Amino acid sequence: MTPDTALPRSWRGMPAPALDGLRQAWLRRPGALTAGLRRLGEVRLTVRREAVEALTPRWAAESGVPAGTPVWWREILMTVDGVSAVQACSFTPLRASLGVWKAMRGLGQRPLADILYLDPRIARSGFRFGRLRTRRADGTWADAAADAAILARHSVFMRLGQPLLVAEYFLPSFWTVAARRRTGVA
Repeated sequence: MTPDTALPRSWRGMPAPALDGLRQAWLRRPGALTAGLRRLGEVRLTVRREAVEALTPRWAAESGVPAGTPVWWREILMTVDGVSAVQACSFTPLRASLGVWKAMRGLGQRPLADILYLDPRIARSGFRFGRLRTRRADGTWADAAADAAILARHSVFMRLGQPLLVAEYFLPSFWTVAARRRTGVA
């Protein structure tokens, strides 16, 4: 998957008002998403890709980092009790990944939350929300039936003036797992 294939057509400051309470709650959930997922069941994280990429214009508009800037790009998949739940991508300028955000490069199978919520110098922006349809077999996103929609959110973490954008995609199978135990939202 390339950086631009995981982008909704547009990001908004609020989730769609027609979404039910469960979806609204998870999309707006503050703090570490991983902690909420752990309340639903056993969470496993798989790193799908880590690479240097040139930042695309669409992600540049969301992150405030100039298009074409080399970034350290990380993609992961989180499962809950063996069910694919959340796919996430994150990036920071390459220079920041060798300095301020260097811990991002050494996480392995650990979640990014392990470094984001321990440092009081890290500030998080508000969320932006989007909607994708489905993924094709080749990993790109495509339009499909509304029931296969992938709801997404992203925010930017700042540390010592350097951004780290984190985008999280709630896969359709996640909502079945989340509905089993609504306590994981809080």
